[in-house]
Amino acid sequence: MKYKICLSPPHMSGREMKYVQDAFGSNWIAPVGPNIDAFEEGLCRYTGSKHALAVSSGTAALHLALLVLGVGKDDIVLCQSLTFVATVNPVMYVGATPVFIDSEPVTWNMCPNALEDAIRHYLSIGRKPKAVIAVHLYGMPAMLDEILYLCRKYEIPLVEDAAEALGSEYRGRKVGTFGDIGVLSFNGNKIITTSGGGAMLSDNAKYIEKARFLATQAREPVAHYEHHEVGYNYRMSNVCAGIGRGQLEVIDERVMQRRANFQVYQTSFSEVRGIEFQEESSYTFSNRWLTALILKYKEERPFHVRNALSEQGIESRPVWKPMHCQKIYETLPRFGGSVSERLFERGLCLPSGSNLDDSELTAIISIIMTPPFIEFL
Repeated sequence: MKYKICLSPPHMSGREMKYVQDAFGSNWIAPVGPNIDAFEEGLCRYTGSKHALAVSSGTAALHLALLVLGVGKDDIVLCQSLTFVATVNPVMYVGATPVFIDSEPVTWNMCPNALEDAIRHYLSIGRKPKAVIAVHLYGMPAMLDEILYLCRKYEIPLVEDAAEALGSEYRGRKVGTFGDIGVLSFNGNKIITTSGGGAMLSDNAKYIEKARFLATQAREPVAHYEHHEVGYNYRMSNVCAGIGRGQLEVIDERVMQRRANFQVYQTSFSEVRGIEFQEESSYTFSNRWLTALILKYKEERPFHVRNALSEQGIESRPVWKPMHCQKIYETLPRFGGSVSERLFERGLCLPSGSNLDDSELTAIISIIMTPPFIEFL
């Protein structure tokens, strides 16, 4: 249906048109050009990453990350189960096997204990995992100290899926810059958008150089079209990069607007028992891309709340269905308990766009606060 209040719509600043018009005025439309170079430089300045590669989607960036790390047929990749399917599909693209790691209940991200159990298991049978993919779910930083410790201890590369977390920080540093490779998304629903698009971050220049080569059809540097390996058409267009340049200029404002939405929700529900949010520690800073909450009592309640919002033209969504519960992946190995399943059963994502106004927030909260949805203290 067409919603009057969407979950996470694009929010244009007006600054994008200058760069888009520059691309049209110069006829630099093809997937190379000055907007791409400037956008990549801007991402490096903002995140603190030494290198960045702008590509056609976050999924493409994840695919390239696995390729440059040498992940291939029958390799083991340890993946967070509670995530969007795009985190996992690239593992299948390269012929590897995703193994799912349950969440911990604080940040809802990869459980370090379950991760170590998985690593030890595969080491014991002579199949050392080739990579770990950790997600910063809904913008909330994962337990990076513990995850990084394990990855370094066992010498396994870490890929950070920061698709939802541009602007989030861990110990004062932008997420996506801790692992060997970080991945961003600029899909239309993200905190900033290029309409479609993504980026790969790394301090390793060779990783970015190799990914750039693969993303441009693996064309050898000769005058004719020479190819020695399979490549991909993954580069971002100069026009889309222009949109990204304008969006990047307002990223701090967008983060604070999303965090302000969360604060309104949290304050409004502070005296309601049975509602829990992802917890932000003293050393983490979430962009609060989506405000996600747990309704602890009665599993059917999130469904009824979602329907009540939908009847008023307000979009909300369940939290991600864990990958190990998806038909396509349900037969694959998993480690940990059932935290992610409980989060899915009782979780709800509320409208969180940076262009939400006070009246819209009030309408959403009023519906949720109406009995029988909420039990008061």
